Amino acid sequence: METKSALLPEATNFSTVAFLFGSPLGLALTWLLLINLITFLVFGLDKLKAKWKVSHEATRRVPEKTLFFLSAIGGSLGALLGMKVFHHKTLHKTFRFGIPAILLLQVVVVGGLWVYFHSNW
Repeated sequence: METKSALLPEATNFSTVAFLFGSPLGLALTWLLLINLITFLVFGLDKLKAKWKVSHEATRRVPEKTLFFLSAIGGSLGALLGMKVFHHKTLHKTFRFGIPAILLLQVVVVGGLWVYFHSNW
């Protein structure tokens, strides 16, 4: 009878790590997860700084172009969630329409690339 040690990993334990860091799709998904988490947290940090700035005028905020840049490089979903959760930048028309437009553009580009590479033309 063969016994398995709880300390020795099985081959299936590394399949997720191999997928995430060993394939282009895995790298893209890892990037999207990280950049959306970072963008969400930066929106929260900027909201915290906005509240803090009321009583402390020397507080430096996150520039709006940084928030848009994070959205443009893949963090648009995190930006939308940050806007909703923290109620931040929701009155700015550039954010209210710009962030969803960036997300829509990203979805269209990814969908177009998928169709292009998976079509039999």
